[in-house]
Amino acid sequence: MNDNKDFLLGGTIRIGRLGYGAMRLTGPDAWGEPADRPSAIAVLRRAVECGVTFIDTADAYGPGVNEEIIAEALHPYPADVVVATKAGQSRPSQSEWKPLGRPEYLRQQAELSLRRLRVERLDLFQLHRVDPQVPLADQIGALKQLQEEGKVRHIGLSEVTVAQIREARAVAEIVSVQNRYNLTNRRYEDVLQYCARERLAFIPWEPIVDGNHVQTDGPLAAVARALDASTAQVSLAWLLQHSPALLPIPGTSSITHLEENLAAADLELTPDQMDLLGTAA
Repeated sequence: MNDNKDFLLGGTIRIGRLGYGAMRLTGPDAWGEPADRPSAIAVLRRAVECGVTFIDTADAYGPGVNEEIIAEALHPYPADVVVATKAGQSRPSQSEWKPLGRPEYLRQQAELSLRRLRVERLDLFQLHRVDPQVPLADQIGALKQLQEEGKVRHIGLSEVTVAQIREARAVAEIVSVQNRYNLTNRRYEDVLQYCARERLAFIPWEPIVDGNHVQTDGPLAAVARALDASTAQVSLAWLLQHSPALLPIPGTSSITHLEENLAAADLELTPDQMDLLGTAA
């Protein structure tokens, strides 16, 4: 069993390291209503029943729909549940995701997230993407101002380099980074190592390996067979054991898959299995 199951976010909020990413509880391409809203609500409630204390969303999922569903399912929130959201990624249409980091826009989106989530303060507010058209200091400055006003507790970043994290930390305290990372996509290994050294949470999106890497003759499938587990569970267990800074947020619209994913927290990989999987990238 993995005994290192918790993380102290920002030194103030203790959360479980295996969280839940709510993006899939919307329509196709994270646009519009989910096909079955009552089922989406049931998944969120089951996640909390199973001990999930960290739920990730964004204003861009829906847009807005995802946050509304979370509030409908869970408000008033249990005292130990943290809902993290993001702003800075606009959705002009279903197929478009465009960074938008103007300070007035970020402030507007924070206010809308507060309303949709039915809270007075966002526990973790993340810059969804760095807008190359706006100085990063201005984008982080807007989030810091919200923090000073008591509307944001902690600030996080998404899809950033080590240099960008350092630049942001010169303006405000940063507690988390959310970059794409999994067993076979370790482009941001340097960011993970930086976060681990600095005690920042690294929240890997798309944490479960898929595609060619789950073929029956590969190392991932071999380890899964040896442990009588799924490749998804092994993908998540590898993350949890690879670094104590990693907080995976697997997402699903199925209660069955949710429960399967959460069981990964109790899956223990041997050193040899960790080494074998380390060659899978």
